[in-house]
Amino acid sequence: MNLANKITVFRIILAPFFIASILYSKESIALGVFLLAFISDGLDGYIARKFNQKTTLGAMLDPIADKIIIISAFVCFAAVKGTTGILKIPIYVPIIVISRDAILFVGALLIHTIKGNIALKPSYFGKITTFLQMLTVVLVLMQFKQAPIIWNVMILFTVISCLHYIAKGSKLLGEKA
Repeated sequence: MNLANKITVFRIILAPFFIASILYSKESIALGVFLLAFISDGLDGYIARKFNQKTTLGAMLDPIADKIIIISAFVCFAAVKGTTGILKIPIYVPIIVISRDAILFVGALLIHTIKGNIALKPSYFGKITTFLQMLTVVLVLMQFKQAPIIWNVMILFTVISCLHYIAKGSKLLGEKA
């Protein structure tokens, strides 16, 4: 367990604190925890590359850590009552975010089962989607009134990236998308 992986595990451990902060209407604490997770996400990647600490475990845990905190945020944002300081988001937002991730997981599992151990790298659309998801979380926690504009752009990129990954996966499997 190297330093980069320890930081990734730390991000996973932050998730319950983040969720509790949202559910107890402690928006500033939730924002601080989320920003800590966001910064540590960049830090663990930097350490893994700079100090040659890339591992199979880290490659698996890193996106899981991202998904745990992002999905937790969207589910909590859809569940909170409008009386808290947190802007309530429509239920379709977490449904689309979770559905995309479920589709990608099943696709990756299918590719691995059929083709064996193939390195699947994040696409440009996937990286933009993750950035927009994180930005949406920050803007909702900051009670930014234009957050709905950003989350709708994020939803668009979530769908585009899902379709892009489906096309890439189909190509890997030798199928037409």
